[in-house]
Amino acid sequence: MRAALLELLERDVAALGYELVELEFHAHRGGGLLRLYIDRSGSTETDGVTVDDCAAVSRRVSEVLDASDRIRSEYTLEVSSPGSDRPLRTPAHFERFAGSRVHVETALPRNGRRRWTGLLSAVGTEGIALEVDGATVELGFGEIRTARLVPEYGTRRE
Repeated sequence: MRAALLELLERDVAALGYELVELEFHAHRGGGLLRLYIDRSGSTETDGVTVDDCAAVSRRVSEVLDASDRIRSEYTLEVSSPGSDRPLRTPAHFERFAGSRVHVETALPRNGRRRWTGLLSAVGTEGIALEVDGATVELGFGEIRTARLVPEYGTRRE
């Protein structure tokens, strides 16, 4: 469902001048919650989305979803900024935030470990390199289940 919704909505969100950073759908009895995280296209800032931006995207996404009938049950739509712990989903997201601290969770354990927090030191065509506890860990994009920026309070990335 997530992949189908991303494919359906990304183009329309981009046409409004925003990037669909991430999408979450949580189904529950009697309905569901569809949460979209948007940002201004190509932005490295984490707080550049306004309430008006979210409202514009919400209106367009509602139109697209109503026309497609992709979600057949009742649902609540939320649109917001990705925040300081911004999700990283695409290779372009990782490239944009190279040099930042990230938290990555892999789909399968490696050496008994699935969670990695460190400096995103390199991004290649196949994956990323993290500096974790003084060692370099290379992870392929296919291994990554989730990835987020680690908020660094009191400092600002330029």
